[in-house]
Amino acid sequence: MATPVNLRVQKRRDALRRAGLRPVQIWVPDTRRPDFAQECRRQCLLVAEADAADRQLQQLLDDAVADADGWQT
Repeated sequence: MATPVNLRVQKRRDALRRAGLRPVQIWVPDTRRPDFAQECRRQCLLVAEADAADRQLQQLLDDAVADADGWQT
């Protein structure tokens, strides 16, 4: 006879816990929402605007790019 699903799930969870793992619930943005793309664009524009106003950040990025020469062959 087959093992009931909830018993198999519990056994699997117990094995994972014995392996030192624990369950974690993670909430992520719902990409199916109709306003998702619009909100992404809004936030990207805010970040781009803040980055453009930060001369130190721009210099850091320029230095990092210049330092990366020769990394790829």
